[in-house]
Amino acid sequence: MEQRVSLVTIGVKNLAAIRDFYEKKFGWQPAAVNKDIVFYKISGALLSFFPEKDLAADAGLEVSRSSAGKFVLGYLLKTAEEVDELFALLESKGVTIVKKPVKTFFGAYTGYVQDVEGNLWDVGYNPLIPMDEDHNVITHEDIKHLEQ
Repeated sequence: MEQRVSLVTIGVKNLAAIRDFYEKKFGWQPAAVNKDIVFYKISGALLSFFPEKDLAADAGLEVSRSSAGKFVLGYLLKTAEEVDELFALLESKGVTIVKKPVKTFFGAYTGYVQDVEGNLWDVGYNPLIPMDEDHNVITHEDIKHLEQ
């Protein structure tokens, strides 16, 4: 696994208030947004905000003060096959697999692993997040069409 972070997702209680803060106070512009999540391009990566209850549920965890689910580090690869290869390697090294990779409704392929202190890594492929040859995030494609 290369020494990089593609995406940091922070679980929040009030997505609208977070958007208001970052966009009005910091002057940030979203790279992609819908009613469920917002992404901001930061250097070679993305910072996203997602309701913490949904973030914990996506990883198969319950929200509590001591549980992971407040933030997730993202590690993106360019294909689903690369995701499977990395999960096999991590599992062979004894890394805790929280959720094996699955295909999402929007075409991503992602799963979760945990470090020794319970911090979550979302490891996957997302066709809506193009990367350059060095795996730096270029942008995030529009996601309005994904609202449910």
